[in-house]
Amino acid sequence: MTHPKTFQRAYSRHHKEQRAADLLEAARVLGTREGVRAVTLTAIAGHAGVHASAVRRYYSSREEILLSLAEEGYRDWSEDVAARLAGRRATSDELARVLTASLAARPLFCDLLTHVPLTLEREVTYERVHAFKAVALACVETLVTAIASAGALDTAQAGDLVIAVIAMAAPLWQAAHPAETLTRLYAEEPGLAHLGIAFEPTLVRLVSALADGMTGRA
Repeated sequence: MTHPKTFQRAYSRHHKEQRAADLLEAARVLGTREGVRAVTLTAIAGHAGVHASAVRRYYSSREEILLSLAEEGYRDWSEDVAARLAGRRATSDELARVLTASLAARPLFCDLLTHVPLTLEREVTYERVHAFKAVALACVETLVTAIASAGALDTAQAGDLVIAVIAMAAPLWQAAHPAETLTRLYAEEPGLAHLGIAFEPTLVRLVSALADGMTGRA
């Protein structure tokens, strides 16, 4: 379903900003519903109610649009974790549950975490990836500060934990949300489903164990 067209062509600054926002929202809806891998520039344009050729007036590529969503995801995730940990002392298990629950509440971001280093960062301009990295770094710093303030981890350990959470969350999310063919295979051949995992409990266990190991409580 596409958005109704309220104007045929964006001429004013307001209309151009609205059109760019519409395209971003279209990508968000499609990515959440169908998965990042399935999102195409043509599909984004169709959902936003514009011709595919018009998209490049606002974004240079599909990858730039999706990288903008990843940027948005980093901001939302870091702000949410900081809010959840504000003013509290958290055990390793509690910390793991906060980080995991915040990620699980953002399925599109979890999906994007796989695609960012594989394709999105590689297919945009130097200027765009530079801007993305600046935002991501600021968000990681927010996470590190929140984690270090809430528990026994120091700043360096908190930084390592954030890197590990991102590195683990991306493949775990993909494994926990297999393609239709794999879902059918696991159903028909249960013996082959040993790698099927549940995202949240698995990530909680791994992050909690890692945090315990950093503090010498393993």
